[in-house]
Amino acid sequence: MEDDKQSTVYENLIEDFRPRLRRLIQVDQVLDHVHFIKEDQKDKIRQKAKNESEYAAANLLIDAVIKRPHEEGRFAAFIDALKQAGCLLAADYVQAKLPEPEEEAENDCCVRLIHLLSPSLIDMQTDMVCLHCQQNELLTQEDADIVNTESRNRGSRNGARELLRRIVRNRPGWFSKFLDILRVTEHKDLYQLTGGPPDSDMQDEPSGSSSASKESTARVERSSSPESMDTSMTTEETTDLYNGENSDSKQLPNSSEPSQPEGTDSVAAAGGSEKADIVLRDYQMEVARPALEGKNIIICLPTGSGKTRVAVYITKKHLDCRRTAGQSGKVVILVNKIPLVEQHYSAEFLPFLKQTYKVERVSGDSQLKISFTEIVKNNDVIICTAQILENYLERSNKGDDEGVDLKDLTLIVIDECHHTQKGGVYNHIMMRYLKQKHKNNRLRKEQKTPVPLPQILGLTASPGVGGATKMDKAEDHILRICANLDASKIMTRSLGKHKKEIDKIIVTVEDRKEDPFGDVIKKIMNAIHTHAELFPTCELGSQTYDGWVVQKERTAAKEEDQKVRVCAEHLRQYSEGLQLSNTIRMCDAFSCLNKYHEEEKKRKTTPDDEIAIKITDTERFLVKLFDENKEELKKLAENPEYENDSLSKLRAKILHEFSSRDQARGIIFTKTRRSAIALSQWVQENPKFADIGVKAAHVIGGGDQSVVKPMTAAEQKDVLSKFGSGDVNLLIATTVAEEGLDIPACNFVIRYGLVTNEIAMIQAQGRGRAEDSSYTVVEVKGTGVAERECVNEYRTKMMHKAIDKIRVLNQADYDKKITEFQIQAIMEEKVRMIKQKQKDMKSENPSELRFSCRGCSKYVCSGEDIQIIENMHRVNVSPQFSKLFIQRENTTLQERLLDYETNGFIACKECGQRWGSMMLYRGIECPSLHVKNFVVATNAKKISKCTKWNELPVKFSAFDYAEHASRMAESSDDEEETE
Repeated sequence: MEDDKQSTVYENLIEDFRPRLRRLIQVDQVLDHVHFIKEDQKDKIRQKAKNESEYAAANLLIDAVIKRPHEEGRFAAFIDALKQAGCLLAADYVQAKLPEPEEEAENDCCVRLIHLLSPSLIDMQTDMVCLHCQQNELLTQEDADIVNTESRNRGSRNGARELLRRIVRNRPGWFSKFLDILRVTEHKDLYQLTGGPPDSDMQDEPSGSSSASKESTARVERSSSPESMDTSMTTEETTDLYNGENSDSKQLPNSSEPSQPEGTDSVAAAGGSEKADIVLRDYQMEVARPALEGKNIIICLPTGSGKTRVAVYITKKHLDCRRTAGQSGKVVILVNKIPLVEQHYSAEFLPFLKQTYKVERVSGDSQLKISFTEIVKNNDVIICTAQILENYLERSNKGDDEGVDLKDLTLIVIDECHHTQKGGVYNHIMMRYLKQKHKNNRLRKEQKTPVPLPQILGLTASPGVGGATKMDKAEDHILRICANLDASKIMTRSLGKHKKEIDKIIVTVEDRKEDPFGDVIKKIMNAIHTHAELFPTCELGSQTYDGWVVQKERTAAKEEDQKVRVCAEHLRQYSEGLQLSNTIRMCDAFSCLNKYHEEEKKRKTTPDDEIAIKITDTERFLVKLFDENKEELKKLAENPEYENDSLSKLRAKILHEFSSRDQARGIIFTKTRRSAIALSQWVQENPKFADIGVKAAHVIGGGDQSVVKPMTAAEQKDVLSKFGSGDVNLLIATTVAEEGLDIPACNFVIRYGLVTNEIAMIQAQGRGRAEDSSYTVVEVKGTGVAERECVNEYRTKMMHKAIDKIRVLNQADYDKKITEFQIQAIMEEKVRMIKQKQKDMKSENPSELRFSCRGCSKYVCSGEDIQIIENMHRVNVSPQFSKLFIQRENTTLQERLLDYETNGFIACKECGQRWGSMMLYRGIECPSLHVKNFVVATNAKKISKCTKWNELPVKFSAFDYAEHASRMAESSDDEEETE
């Protein structure tokens, strides 16, 4: 029993200090000394480090260490492994041998200082410094070998990066030793840069004294605005250094927009402690002027023209004016994507405002542990994702203490404000504003005091035309956006000499002369059509065909026709295979098809083989059909003669860009996550690309709606950081990177078979920030990219004309139109709310809902068995339900920052159909259901299409944590008594 308690203590310590341990563990060295982890698991961890990051691999290693059951001596062995690997500080944390808080804080500041100064430090004489670090026990023998190998193979600067990454993992006190090493190795400039006294003072300062360390700590504290930081943020900001990336220190000097005026202090822009005032160009000052007078406006300028810098200037002047008038100011900057929170904070708002105002950032990825309400109270400028503000406005509306009111804010800056349209989160926020504005008008008429409202500033490169084909409709679309933002003007201006012309090319492709790979897939699809008696009238692999197949699957599920339903599922996969073979390599398309069928086979087996999962004749037919054609598909996929022409044109374009530029850096935008990952692998595996220095990586979205594993915000940040620093020079991205990504050195953009609207086209063009940027569209068969690009060009011209017409409107006419659109929007909102209330009143009784397995039509549960956690997760914790499913391991587990995590997924015992995931919610295992995996019936009427829970007209009861926890405790006590 004592051993169990001790194991629990160790497990809790490791979990509590997981964020620090991830940064302190040297994964490869530790794995060499850990013997309780199986070799296949070690290989997975090493692969994680290779493909993703040391940080992610350390997380996987920790999971393996704390995984139950804990055999005797496991944690003692782990501590020994840490010590033998030289991870002494990590070993101390596991044993609760914690440094004093002051010592820990000082150590964090020293790490941060090395992080900030790493661009200069990597010019050290690595071999000499490495030798002294080893002699002073800052590096182990193995560490020194790795550093020296890195220096020999990739150069002294890379060796220095590896050295810095390793010494910061030491116990506190390493910094003064490192300073002394810089001094004795005659790195005088670096010694002084890191806080050592100048030559004249050297003799008076004892070797290894901590005074230099304290001076350095003071410097980093001054530059990091401690009043706006907490300890969790300090830890987070050292992440890149521990991963071997010095993103902040490299990127900041380059991350100011190219519009930064000549003469502006670049150090100031990068966040240095001394900086010049913000200086705007003439066109920037002109568009800012109405906002400086306190008016609500939209600033519409091309990407790369300095909109964010203008917003910083307006923010500062707004706060200055309020302070001078003896009033408090509170500014919120809203963005629509998590990576933009950090970008705006680090590159723009913090460097220019930190000397005078408190600046903080918050997003769903934030590690800050205090509430958003407290952050708003304690800071002058808050940069956050729009959904966070909306959540807290809603809390205030419901009367919750932990809420935020619009009257608490004095200025709201809305980035990419063209998203302020019906249904969007920006629009929800602004609808609250417009309702209060019109209430205020009534209050003034009644001679009552109106409620204060913040000033609104919208930023966009392109409001678009909303699909308009006529000029008056385009004007209406833009005026609606102005009305939604309550903008008195839309400000735009010709950039004149500052405008960057972009070289645009459209590359058309030829059809394959032969496509035997596609022919085999079509032969398989036609065999399935015959088997299921389906008769499509559209081209196989087209978007029309995809829509037809999806509809057939839904109808079959509703009618419990499992033969057609499962055939439709397979046809959708083959259709995607055809599309992939036109976009990426045939071998990638084959790999996706093969993986799907392997997963289907796994779905029909259980981990222990104790349960016999039913396999129908149709399922056997489909498996056999693929197996019969598998070898032929594989053989054809390996023949480059039949590759699509789009890939050949893309290859030629990449080679041209990198061979014709001294320092090429570009982005390829593609449609799907699968194609982004496959194209990245294609580049990495092609020796021709490696020969000319192409270093590719992909960045995809973080949502979990796709079959492809999403990227976490930390993973996105890591890749974007490497792209900003030049460690990656070819970024292959989905549309997640289209808006707001600010990389001044990016000099070519390629849209590869990606069809979107005029807004996305303008945004994509704007990612090329360098003077000699090029923009290329490569067509892919069946996408209609070339034709759509021409349409987008036409719409862009229409948009500019519409903006010009709106700008010359008489102000009274403009105000009248805006007021009409606002009243219309408010009335539409009222109607929507009335309908919602009626819908809620008519909502079904949960007991009248019946859920059947989508895979085998077996009855699963009623709505009465389902409870809801945190208004998000629908769970079924009834004992009867637990007998109906099997649990499988989730091989793509991701770290969760919330108080629940996904342990695996659950599937039907009868047919293997996935039902949802197994959540661990505050220590209780809860089967969480995904409604798309069921057929839902209400009052004997079946719902064929239900992909989201909020589509069901029902309110489930809230999950009673206390009740379930006490029930589990009672059952646990009963088990102990039985024993």
